[in-house]
Amino acid sequence: MGNVLIIDDNPLTCELLKHTIITFGYSVEYRCTIKDGVAAVRNGAFDVVFLDVMLPDGSGLDHIDEIKNHKSAPEVIIITGTGSTDGAEIAIKSGVWDYLQKPLSRNSILLPIKRVLEYKENRKNSHARPQLLKREKIIGTSKGLLNTLELLALAADNNSNVLITGETGTGKEVFAQTLHENSNRSARQLIIVDCASLPENLMESALFGHERGAFTGANSSTVGLVKMADGSSLFLDEIGELNLTMQKTLLRVLQEKTFRPLGSIQEQQSDFRIIAATNKNLAAMVKEGTFREDLYFRLHSQVINIPPLRERPEDIVQLVIHFSTMITTSYNLKPKGYSPEFFEALCAYHWPGNIRELAHVIEQAIFKSQDDPIMFCKHLSDDFRIRIIDNQMNSDTEVNPQISMAPSSVQQVSPETATLIPYGESRKSALELFEKNYLEQLMLASDGTIKKALEISQLGRTRLYTLLKTHNISY
Repeated sequence: MGNVLIIDDNPLTCELLKHTIITFGYSVEYRCTIKDGVAAVRNGAFDVVFLDVMLPDGSGLDHIDEIKNHKSAPEVIIITGTGSTDGAEIAIKSGVWDYLQKPLSRNSILLPIKRVLEYKENRKNSHARPQLLKREKIIGTSKGLLNTLELLALAADNNSNVLITGETGTGKEVFAQTLHENSNRSARQLIIVDCASLPENLMESALFGHERGAFTGANSSTVGLVKMADGSSLFLDEIGELNLTMQKTLLRVLQEKTFRPLGSIQEQQSDFRIIAATNKNLAAMVKEGTFREDLYFRLHSQVINIPPLRERPEDIVQLVIHFSTMITTSYNLKPKGYSPEFFEALCAYHWPGNIRELAHVIEQAIFKSQDDPIMFCKHLSDDFRIRIIDNQMNSDTEVNPQISMAPSSVQQVSPETATLIPYGESRKSALELFEKNYLEQLMLASDGTIKKALEISQLGRTRLYTLLKTHNISY
């Protein structure tokens, strides 16, 4: 028997819904405010929550995550009499089961409940392997990122085409690599095609290969990237840059899994999986006639949208530590500490270039700081500091203290005292900070597994245990 909660400000609507649902054997409760509704979710175990949008004490849309993240993980069905495209978009992106407009029919109420219960039962009985991802290059623990990784894990478990969307610099190629490495095709190398950089006159030859003499300069036969991806995955980066002619050719290859090299009369086969990526709105391009609708739907089997960095500011600290450690190690530099103001400045910025821009900013700051053990705002480039001020003046917003405050593991040192610390003490402090930050990232990347942590760090078992105990890091 399923348990249903209705959150709606109209008691008559609640009673009618309750009566309809009860007749099919489900248990039903209702609340008329969002406060009481959320409290009921916390204290109960519901399978389905029918949630109104306009409530006396707030919008239901603002509480979807809070409801869905309860340990009973109820599915949310939005019910509204004042629906809007924006509201529907917010709801769907928040992971609701459905978005229904009043008045509700009997079937529109009962069918979603039935499907939710079937879905929950299937998940309960599923014996699929745990969705544990190898994701060493994807840093962060924000909710938006974790939701994206859940989609990536699901996509890694099948061979359907995947479309990765996101702004420039969000790491679409890193996500594609991670998807491939977690798939059953990981034994073969991921084949990468940058659609934006390949000249149109060479595109077909690069993808499908050519026979000797197929064109002027073709002195030998060449295997194309599509054939090289046989048994593997073909990553088409910036697929929105393909012209309509190549889109048509690619569509046929996707449908038939066969192709013909230039100058050949023989069809060849290739069992490849497409992972495509774009920072463009392909749906809008379809309406404009610049992207084929049939190709769009062929690529749209599974969509992974990477959130921009401005929507996951809580990941900035981890990313800074990651890039700083990587850069100082790569250039054989001393590890760095960070002042709280350094993080506050980074969290105040809107990051139009996303993670790629952040990595560049950190690299600049490290080289500017030279031998200074602690990085301050003054170590950020002048150009970047001006952009921060410009961003703050235009947005008229303040830094969120919950986001910008440095974590307890980051040393908080004023510029004055930093210059007075003897070199030996500064080196020891920086080393301790580096060790703690590295170990925290190591245990996160290895999911707390000692064996995996040893493989990644190349430390000895005794040494790793000693460091973990020294820095009070659980495993």
